[in-house]
Amino acid sequence: MKVGIVVPFSWSFWGAVIEHAELQAEALRRLGVETRTIIGNDPPGSFTRLLHPRLGRHGESPAEVIPVGRTVIVPANGSLANIVLSPPAVRRIRRALERERFDVLHVHEPMTPAVSVAAVAQTRCPVVATWHAAGPLRWNRAALRFWGFLVQRVDYRIAVSEQARDSLAGSFPGPFEILPNGVLIPPRAEPGTREHRIVYAGRHDPRKGLQVLLRAWPEIRRRTGARLRIAGADPLAVRLLVARQRMSDDGIDVLGLLSQERLTEELLSAKALIAPSVGMESFGMVLTRALACALPVVASDLAGYRSVMTPDTGLLVSPGDADALVGAVEDLLADEPRRQAFGAAGRRLAVERYSWDRISARLVDIYDHVSEGQPAAARGLGEAA
Repeated sequence: MKVGIVVPFSWSFWGAVIEHAELQAEALRRLGVETRTIIGNDPPGSFTRLLHPRLGRHGESPAEVIPVGRTVIVPANGSLANIVLSPPAVRRIRRALERERFDVLHVHEPMTPAVSVAAVAQTRCPVVATWHAAGPLRWNRAALRFWGFLVQRVDYRIAVSEQARDSLAGSFPGPFEILPNGVLIPPRAEPGTREHRIVYAGRHDPRKGLQVLLRAWPEIRRRTGARLRIAGADPLAVRLLVARQRMSDDGIDVLGLLSQERLTEELLSAKALIAPSVGMESFGMVLTRALACALPVVASDLAGYRSVMTPDTGLLVSPGDADALVGAVEDLLADEPRRQAFGAAGRRLAVERYSWDRISARLVDIYDHVSEGQPAAARGLGEAA
């Protein structure tokens, strides 16, 4: 079987959907499924630096990646998304579909222009689609008006969480299977023998709450003596945030964009992950990544995060409350047996619920049935809601 994975964003800039698609492709290949990923790409150079001030990966994309055009920054869902909007991308996608002759096309965020919309419109093979985002999703109104009819071409609908599914109810009613994001699970992860530091892993978008963590940091540092490692956020943006808060950067290490391997090393050596998002989180992918590394989590009390973790894997605090964040981090680091118990429970939860081995097997089951000419939903596969 040959599966095309379509992502409307840029391979060059890290994000949860890009990470999901890369791990999906790797897991499918382990099962003998041939994959290609159709995605935007921003090669190195002054033009990319002009369009994208954010730090990215600008080397050669892997051979299984089919780049279809440069991206531009577009505000979306409280974040800044890098999406392809150039008309030539539509022609490149058509050529890729004709050349690759996929058995199934798996499209992420299928109503996002231009890559996902063009792929759904032009393909002749069965389509499986995954929706990731949650929140008001105001752009859905435009999508529904101009190309919402294309959703009829989707043979099987997946949402990564109940929050993502519920956000679509008004625009695209119908059955969805809830199939969570998978997570990279290292072979070994011990909750003990950790460095005395905590980790933030994510972009510097306002909804990710880095500004809340930085407000809390001087007091966390004073009370615990821990160091803060910031991964994924642009170093210049972090320095600007620190300057605006008029605070010291004592104890802060800004790491920038990390490879999958480097991020795993950071998570395996820290004592806690801090996820201070203030809203619009459909699924705590960074949380599951930490849990897989036996790393306890201190996270904002959001529905998308509550659905991922359990009371024995970390602590929840009110979103935007820097004082509550200080108290939770202090409590967790002060009780080492409890912290290690949280880590061990998180590791078990990640293996049982978010393993790509389980999720990729389910995807192959869906692909088999839609490629037989009958939508998998009609056969009663999985838990559609």
